[in-house]
Amino acid sequence: MTEQTITVPQPAGDTRTKLENAEKGFVASKELSDSLQEVLVDFIALSLVGKQAHWNLVGPGFRSLHLNLDEVVDIARAGSDDIAERMRALHATPDGRPSVVAARTSLPQFPQGEVSTDDAINLMVEAIESTTGTMRAVHDGVDEADPTSADILHGYIEKLEQQAWFVGATARTPKN
Repeated sequence: MTEQTITVPQPAGDTRTKLENAEKGFVASKELSDSLQEVLVDFIALSLVGKQAHWNLVGPGFRSLHLNLDEVVDIARAGSDDIAERMRALHATPDGRPSVVAARTSLPQFPQGEVSTDDAINLMVEAIESTTGTMRAVHDGVDEADPTSADILHGYIEKLEQQAWFVGATARTPKN
């Protein structure tokens, strides 16, 4: 199979809603909207990577990691929904189309096919840390523009960093 070039449809996550009715509150700047869009695509990608690992995992410790991956996926799915709905509340339009996610995510490519539990642990920690890295990278600008959106980021950074620890700890040995 050959690599496909992904074309991002335009516009991609950079449109605004019409202000009407009770929607006359705070409106996200383009910078705020773009930052939240970056987080959104990484959450969506993390949920997909988590499921790819979940389905193709083999080896020692399978059962516990298999179940833990569903926890990561649940957090990523909830995060994508919370960020997308926050964007809508701020009159921005979230863009979670597959081509946009594939072209814009910061997550590294996950391998196709079966993956050993040891490899999956390292790959998942890397994917989680990539997602939290995006949130940390946009945090200060988001906080300056909209502390409420930054509060959402805080909660998900905490949850995902905990998951990186949970997943990563399964491959560690005590330091003596």
